[in-house]
Amino acid sequence: MKKRQLILGLLAIAAIVALVVWGRDRIHFDFAVFRAQLAQADWRLLAVGVACIYLGFVVRSFRWAFLLRHNQQVSTLSLLGTQVIGFTAVALIGRVADPVRPYLVSKKTGLPLSNQFAVYIVERLFDLGTMALIFSSAILLTTWFGQPGTLPHPELVKKAGYGGMLLTLAGAVFLVAVRLAGGVVATFLEGAFGLFSKKLGQAAGSKIHAFHTGLDTMRSFSEFAVVALVSLGMWLLILLAYLETARAFVASPQLASMTVAKCVLLLAASGTASVFQLPVVGWFTQIGLVAAAITGLFGATPEAATACGGALLLVTFLSIVPVGLIWAQFEHVSLRRVAAESGHAGEELQAAENAAPAE
Repeated sequence: MKKRQLILGLLAIAAIVALVVWGRDRIHFDFAVFRAQLAQADWRLLAVGVACIYLGFVVRSFRWAFLLRHNQQVSTLSLLGTQVIGFTAVALIGRVADPVRPYLVSKKTGLPLSNQFAVYIVERLFDLGTMALIFSSAILLTTWFGQPGTLPHPELVKKAGYGGMLLTLAGAVFLVAVRLAGGVVATFLEGAFGLFSKKLGQAAGSKIHAFHTGLDTMRSFSEFAVVALVSLGMWLLILLAYLETARAFVASPQLASMTVAKCVLLLAASGTASVFQLPVVGWFTQIGLVAAAITGLFGATPEAATACGGALLLVTFLSIVPVGLIWAQFEHVSLRRVAAESGHAGEELQAAENAAPAE
């Protein structure tokens, strides 16, 4: 794992260096203008963005507690620390720390780790589906009923909107199929992927079984609706944080007049840039990629786009770090140790699941 992180880190550094060399003579960047953009930003709107992110953690904790209700009744606030510390670990250590949250919840509640990883998978799939739904709905409604020229590259964006809607529908069908016949779906995918690789087939089958276990936390349509609505509310809060952060840069006409539909594109670009989050180095690659998207999509100057990209990283990703570090001290949690322990526990659980069919 450390070797893979090192390789990814070196590749990221090489990409940054290559980008700097490429853009040195092509892009004029005025640091005085960049500082002015930051100085003239409306910090009240940035504070609103941070408040939305903090409230989103409470909503996220409620969703996890709700998904545990058939196994154990836990309060929202009792799980808030696991979410805050978990995302702090991801911010400082990278995506390798993703298992920290289910690991901490397992330690906090005494429930099996396999159950918490199942909840984590369900949570992530709901996040993906909700983002796709928000993206496609905002884009298609704007292209159908909005003024011409509201969105950049309208034809390409419209196709992306249709793609997002199809992805959402396909995900819903897949979710229902796994919920009703998880064993059948697991056996089918295990056989299909097994044609190429036995290990790949076993891994696919174990993932479907884990997903089916996670879906068992929702035993009625009303429970599914609650999780879906909570997920929608949480991502609308995140979208509002993006919108307020972009509008905070009042010195940039393109950012100050940011619309919801355009902000959805910005959220999608930022989400894509954060998929392979690396510690520290990844912060700068994400700022660069988001700034490039802002310049390319909305026509903002490089200085304003970079300032906005940095602010988005601070507001939506790093603003929780101080609280997470303090909370970890009170909980006597070492981020590096718990990241290593959760990673090893996840690998052992995966190995056990892969070995199970052969027994």
